[in-house]
Amino acid sequence: MKILIVNKFLHPNGGSETYVFDIGKQLQAMGHSVEYFGMEHEGRMVGNRIGCYTDDMDFHSNKAEKLLYPFRILYSAEASRKIRKVLADFDPDVVHLNNFNFQLTPSVIYAVRKYARQKKKRIRLIYTAHDYQLVCPNHLLRIPKTGAVCTQCLGGKQWNCMKNRCIHDSRAKSLLGSLEGRLYQRLKTYRYLDAVICPSYFMEKILQQNSTLRGRTVVMHNFMGQIPAFEQEKRDYVLYFGRYSQEKGIRTLLEACRRLPKIPFVFAGKGPLEEEVNAVANVENKGFMSGRALYELIGRARFAIFPSEWYENCPYAVMEAQLCKTPMIASRLGGIPELLMEGETGLFFEAGDIGQLTECIARLWEDRELLARYTKNCGSVSFTDPQEYCEKLVDIYQEA
Repeated sequence: MKILIVNKFLHPNGGSETYVFDIGKQLQAMGHSVEYFGMEHEGRMVGNRIGCYTDDMDFHSNKAEKLLYPFRILYSAEASRKIRKVLADFDPDVVHLNNFNFQLTPSVIYAVRKYARQKKKRIRLIYTAHDYQLVCPNHLLRIPKTGAVCTQCLGGKQWNCMKNRCIHDSRAKSLLGSLEGRLYQRLKTYRYLDAVICPSYFMEKILQQNSTLRGRTVVMHNFMGQIPAFEQEKRDYVLYFGRYSQEKGIRTLLEACRRLPKIPFVFAGKGPLEEEVNAVANVENKGFMSGRALYELIGRARFAIFPSEWYENCPYAVMEAQLCKTPMIASRLGGIPELLMEGETGLFFEAGDIGQLTECIARLWEDRELLARYTKNCGSVSFTDPQEYCEKLVDIYQEA
């Protein structure tokens, strides 16, 4: 099969890009032909035969782009024009969409359907949801100003995005986000998607609030590649690894650390709250880590913590910890409970509850017998591997 993978970023930028690169690599290993379409960037790692991409756009820093923002967020004539060139050259059987809103816009959906009609060809249009963009204009189901999780925009009520200034704390940008969400819901643009892959049952439930998506969703938890073998000797520290930001629950975790001064904590990551991380006496900041070094750090921790305060869908960190035979304390929110077995491989606490989190950490630190049982149970945990995942993906690609 010929598969065109569409994602606005074609360089390493986050979990969705890891997903895009990994499924592309696996699909190619299975004998399929894969090309990519998205924005040009100096760090671009994948592409298409004719080298056709949209211009790189950064709405946060470039003054010219800020002026063009109101026009490009709703419909990108450039993305429509350029993806048609790639379609004409590659002539795919499947177009697999990932993150496309704002920079590429749903214009790419219309371009694919128009091309298929002109060619009188059936092209399967698949979308993997990495966030809640199709039902929430700021894609996080969270009000950034207050930090509260939020479902106010569900059911076609996108104007709440403007009311709460959910995009960059700007009423104008939030209005545009509301307009974008409302426009494509009124046009029923997403009816052109043949299937929507949801990385969690929680996300499926949320996306089905958009009536256009009902009957099109399929749940496929994220895959995990093989964890490299290493000597696993547990050491005396509790680990957090990930982004240092408010929605990840960092401030809640740091307060719990202060309340437990005799317990050593190790943090691995980076982000806007790094200075606050560095200010806590019993926290050692290792900075950003990846690959084998990160897995060794995870595997040697007594246990790890995932205190996220937004509706995570299928976080890799929760899977990685268990595969490294490290129990986890995690917030009971979004798709997280689908990945961690409470009372078997870890504990849950209510997101944002400092007292509960502190209690859970102290309990697991002091009860060595309980911790040993959780650690042993992690040894029998397994998740879908890339090949198994892509075999299911191909079945979706080929559905009648």
